[in-house]
Amino acid sequence: MKAIVCEKYGPPEVLQFKEVENPVPNNKELLIKVFTVFVGIEDTMQRKGKPYFVRVFVGLTKPKKPIFGTEFCGEIEEVGKDVTIFKKGDRVFGVTGFGFGCYAEYMCIPEAGLLSIKPPNITNEEAAPICGAMAAWNLLKAIANIQSGQKVLIYGASGSIGSAAVQIAKIFGAEVTGVCSSSNLELVKSLGADNVIDNTDEGFTKNGLTYDVILDVSGKPSSLQFRNLLTRRGFYLTTYPTISILFQTFWTSMFNGRKFVFSATGLKPVSERLIFLKELIQLFKEGRLKTIIDQSFQLGQMIEAHRYIERGLERGNVIVTIQI
Repeated sequence: MKAIVCEKYGPPEVLQFKEVENPVPNNKELLIKVFTVFVGIEDTMQRKGKPYFVRVFVGLTKPKKPIFGTEFCGEIEEVGKDVTIFKKGDRVFGVTGFGFGCYAEYMCIPEAGLLSIKPPNITNEEAAPICGAMAAWNLLKAIANIQSGQKVLIYGASGSIGSAAVQIAKIFGAEVTGVCSSSNLELVKSLGADNVIDNTDEGFTKNGLTYDVILDVSGKPSSLQFRNLLTRRGFYLTTYPTISILFQTFWTSMFNGRKFVFSATGLKPVSERLIFLKELIQLFKEGRLKTIIDQSFQLGQMIEAHRYIERGLERGNVIVTIQI
C-alpha cells in the first residue's frame, strides 16, 4: 500500500511517499480502508518533534511510529474474529490518538477505540476532522462547564478547533467573541460569533472587558496577556501547553480562583469520549454543527499540506484524500 512515512524529525521534506506492507488486524481489530485524513497543527508539531514535550508521546530521537495521522474517515475492509460491533463495509470515522497510522491507504484500529458509524448526511471530508469538534466540546463543556449568558473569547476562531468552538459556544447560549486574521473575520461571523476581532489588534486586551472563558487554540499560547481578561472564577483553556501555562495552572488555581488549564480530547477515558462523540454526532445530524473545509490535498501532496498548515492561514480544516 502507499503511505507517507516520517523516519526523522524535521521540515516537511522529511515526509516520504512510499510503498509499505499492508497492516494485518488482530482478533479485536478492524482493517480500515482510509478515504480521508485530517491534517492540523498537531501533525506539524509531531513531524518537527517540537515543542520537545511532544517527543514523550512520539519518540525521543525519532518517531516510534513513522506513519502519522490520527483523524480519519474510511470503510471497514476486514474484521478480526472477535469483533462484534462492526462489520465489513461499514463507513466509519474516528480518532487513533497516539496509535497514529492514518497517512496510509489502510490502517488498523481496535474495535474498542474511538470509532463511530458515519452519519449519511456527512461527507467523508466532513467526517474526518472529528477531533477538533471533540476537543472544543471537551474544553468548553466538560472542563469549563459553559453556561448560557457567559462571555467567551476564542483566540484562533477560524481554525479546526476554533471554528467548532464558536458554534458549540453559541449552541450553549454564550456570547462569543472570535479573534482571527482579518481575512477570516467574515467566516467567524457567519459561524455565529457575536463579535469578531482582528488578531493584529492588541487593543482588545486593554479595553477593560472580561470573559468567563478564554479558549486559546492559536497554537501560540499567550496566557500572560490574557490573564487580566478573566473574571474572578474564569477559565483560560488551551490545547498547546508551555512552561508558563503549566506554572499558572498551579499558581492561579491555588491563589486567585482563576483556572489556567491545558487539556486535550485524548486525556478523557474512552467511555467519556464516546459520550461526547454521540452528542456531537446528533448535532451534526440536526445540522446545528458543521465542519468547515478549507483545502483538500491528495496523499502524494502531504508535504504541500504541511506547508500550508504552517502558514497559519487555514479557514477551518485541511483534508487529505487518500482513496475514493
